[in-house]
Amino acid sequence: MSLASATPPSRWAKFLDSDVFASFRRSKLAMAALAVTVLFFALAIAAPWISPQNPYDPAQLDLINSNLPPIWSPDGQSPFLVGTDDQGRDVLSAVFYGLRLSLVVGLLGVLVSGTLGAALGLIAGYFGGFVDTLIMRVADVQLTFPAILIALVVDGVAKAAAGGGLDTNATIGLIVVSIGLSFWVQYARTVRSSVLVEKNKDYVQAGRLIGLSSPVIMVRHVLPNVLGPVFVIATINLALAIITEATLSFLGTGLPETMPSLGTLIRTGNRFLFSGEWWIVAFPGLALAGLVLAINLLGDWLRDALNPKLQ
Repeated sequence: MSLASATPPSRWAKFLDSDVFASFRRSKLAMAALAVTVLFFALAIAAPWISPQNPYDPAQLDLINSNLPPIWSPDGQSPFLVGTDDQGRDVLSAVFYGLRLSLVVGLLGVLVSGTLGAALGLIAGYFGGFVDTLIMRVADVQLTFPAILIALVVDGVAKAAAGGGLDTNATIGLIVVSIGLSFWVQYARTVRSSVLVEKNKDYVQAGRLIGLSSPVIMVRHVLPNVLGPVFVIATINLALAIITEATLSFLGTGLPETMPSLGTLIRTGNRFLFSGEWWIVAFPGLALAGLVLAINLLGDWLRDALNPKLQ
């Protein structure tokens, strides 16, 4: 068989033969972080099927089962493996359902911030001039404020404007937008710096010569070549987005108690911490810490693996 007729390797085969995959196989910490992250995602997706009860279905709750300790304690009862809260809700089931909402809000927040930041960075880097100056000065101003403060301001202003009449979907959407507006600057600055290099390359000049419009060149040709750092930032920002949502909910300005995110569960359990019911806050807190740590470790590995200076 001639070389010309040989079947080209698939993208999956190319990935398995890449330096990134080789770096992943050498890093036991990255493999463990990925395994833990996948486990949390799997638990969140399978929550309705693996949870002993739906902790937010009043028909499945019984106040007789309230404040039960973990099953290994003398007063523990089956099937409440890690105990119950003051409403008789199984804490483990609440953690599984809380993971679902925290991950959804985190992923959507990263999608909003990444899309907004990448778009603004692409426009600023490609066109330059006044547009570049305006976008970057707005980014510089926002960098002077903590991200959580930006999220608090956006969330508070929107709720005040709505008069407190937000339904479930609107509340989630507001938190997502608040997180998105808090973290877009990193994407914009990174994409802009990459575009400043890419727009002077031959393929961009060739596109202009054959009459391609600026939006086509930007989206089809420049953007795919600057997305590598964006994926690294998105991985790390997923952990930050989850923490931001948990912080907002813990402070009482995020999701209400009827919407079981990890932050909401921690806020609820914090009221019982000093009365001896430590498990109500401990296990949601451990789940949040484990999820954020695993995602951060995965992001750190990805950043190092895609850094050409470390190859």
